[in-house]
Amino acid sequence: MGVGDNRDPMSPLLSPSGHNPWRLSVAPMMEWTDRHCRWLHRQLTRYTRLYTEMVTTGALLHGDVARHLRFDPIEHPVALQLGGNEPRALALAARMGEVWGYDEINLNCGCPSPRVQRGAFGACLMEHPKLVADCVRAMRDAVRVPVTVKHRIGIDRVEDYGFVRDFVGTVAEAGCEVFIVHARNAWLDGLSPAENRTVPPLRYAVVYRLKQDFPHLTIVINGGITTDAQLAEHLRHVDGVMVGREAYHNPWWLALWDATYFGDGTAAPPDRDAVEARMVEYMAREGPSLPGGWYAIARHMLGLRHGQPGARRWRQVWSDHRYKHRPVHEVAARAQAALRGEALPA
Repeated sequence: MGVGDNRDPMSPLLSPSGHNPWRLSVAPMMEWTDRHCRWLHRQLTRYTRLYTEMVTTGALLHGDVARHLRFDPIEHPVALQLGGNEPRALALAARMGEVWGYDEINLNCGCPSPRVQRGAFGACLMEHPKLVADCVRAMRDAVRVPVTVKHRIGIDRVEDYGFVRDFVGTVAEAGCEVFIVHARNAWLDGLSPAENRTVPPLRYAVVYRLKQDFPHLTIVINGGITTDAQLAEHLRHVDGVMVGREAYHNPWWLALWDATYFGDGTAAPPDRDAVEARMVEYMAREGPSLPGGWYAIARHMLGLRHGQPGARRWRQVWSDHRYKHRPVHEVAARAQAALRGEALPA
């Protein structure tokens, strides 16, 4: 999976109307956007760009490469996000990602977690734009696929536009053409990672200004985006939108994106029952090789029925640990019965 699929790395999948490949994407999210989550998302949208969880250079250079890089070819277009701060190590890791078939290598310059800070990468790198430029240059020399950067608009409580402007300008000089910008500062002291996603104020105007100052670059906005109205408004100002937790908790939203935002007039919305049935077959196929069996995959589709009558009882079945050792098709039948409001057998 993911190795040798012979796709042209310079020809990312475009929508029928020729929109840029970063028009819509699902954010890299630790513990969430693994290959099973991405497989589900690809059942809902053909063109939305998908991202891996962040993978550190150490994990690739000294760990189980297949565990971190394996993916299903159906996931294209899919990007590998790397965490690290050493140009040579990042270049080696980027090359590994290209060999495995990823369409893009993304450098994480936005994660504020204490663990990442101890490793001196993630959001900490924004304080060292020349080092980031060296990292980007080394990765670009090692691969033919696009090398991109995901970052914040600032560090700690300082809200100086010049800081992020100079960061983008310096890194762009190294050849980076795509910047994915989380429209919040990263507060490196005093906030948990979860708080860093909600407490620092969203300042979308800063990202819009970056696009005005760097019209030749692809600028993608990220942070707090949960509605179609927000998507449409942001696309008036920047090149693309990256959606995070809303895409995970309410994945059915993605089912309308191909027709609405990529202009695919042939894209009939998928059927929710059909998507669930394909996920059940996927769990039956992949589950035996996983420590948690199919139960380790089911968590990613708990939002599939969001807003539907019976969704709560349906979720309860799929997340009930008492069923995790039962055959997945048996649990699927039980979940469907719960969705219809039928009494469940003991």
